[in-house]
Amino acid sequence: MAVDLHLHSTCSDGSDTPAEIVAGAVAVGLSGIALTDHDTLQGIHEAAALAKSSGLRFVGGTELSVTWNDQTMHMLVYFLDPGGGPLQDRLDELRDSRHQRNLEIAEKLRAQGFDMTIEEVEAEAGGGVVGRPHFAGVMIQKGYVENVPEAFERYLGAGRPAYTPRRRLSAKQAISLSRASDAVPVIAHPHTLNLSAEEFSSGFRELVDCGLGGIEAYYGEYNPAMRARIAEICNELGIVATGGSDYHGKYKPHLSIGTGTGDLAVPDVALEQLEQRR
Repeated sequence: MAVDLHLHSTCSDGSDTPAEIVAGAVAVGLSGIALTDHDTLQGIHEAAALAKSSGLRFVGGTELSVTWNDQTMHMLVYFLDPGGGPLQDRLDELRDSRHQRNLEIAEKLRAQGFDMTIEEVEAEAGGGVVGRPHFAGVMIQKGYVENVPEAFERYLGAGRPAYTPRRRLSAKQAISLSRASDAVPVIAHPHTLNLSAEEFSSGFRELVDCGLGGIEAYYGEYNPAMRARIAEICNELGIVATGGSDYHGKYKPHLSIGTGTGDLAVPDVALEQLEQRR
C-alpha cells in the first residue's frame, strides 16, 4: 500500500481541514499519512484521533523554510509532537516572523493599488497560519489574478513586487533542533534548490553528517525518472527516500492526496524506515 507524507490543511496554507485530509486519505486507500503544516502543529491532535479511528497510520510533523548555502530550502520534520520541546518552542518565533512578513506584504500590495486588507487575508486562512497562498486567494476573489500561479509569478514570488523575506533557521539548526526533539528531518522537494542530481549527492552529505534523515524522492510533481534518481541518491547517502503529494487543496488544484498529479505511489516502507531513523 501507499502513504502520503506531505499534506497541508487549513491550519496553514491548505484548503481542507485536518478531518477532510484524513477522510481523503481513507477514500483513496492509503495506509498512512503525515500532516505537515507550515510552522505549526495545530491540527495534529485532531488528525491523529481521526486517523486512529479510521485504522490509518499517522505521523505528526511540520514543514520549515530554512536557509542553506544562500538558498531557501524546505524541510519536513516528522514525529514532532505538540507541546514543549527544542524545536516546538521555536515555532512560535517562526510564526511571529511570518506574521510580520505578512503585514509587510499587505502594505506593499496596498501601495501598488490593491484594495485588500490583512484582515481579509486572515479570514481566507480561516484561523490557520497565514501564508502567501492566502493572499493569492483574496486576489483571485477580487479579480486581480486568475489563479495562484499567476499571483506568485506577478506579485508574491521571490523577486516580485510584493515579496518579503522572513526570519529562518539554518538547515543545520533545524536538523539539530529536530533531533533534540526526537524528530526526523527530511529535505522537501529538492528540485527547488536548482541543483543537479550530482550536486544533491555531494551537497547534502554534510547535512547527513549532522543528522538529516531523508530526502523527498517520491514527490507529487516529479516524473518517474527523477523519483528513481533521487531515491538512488538517498541509498548512496544511507538515508530514507520519503515522499508525498504536497497537497494543498484548492491552492494547488493539480495535486491530489496520495497520487499527486496522478501517478504517485509512495511505498509504505518509507514510513517504516523513518520510524527506524528515530
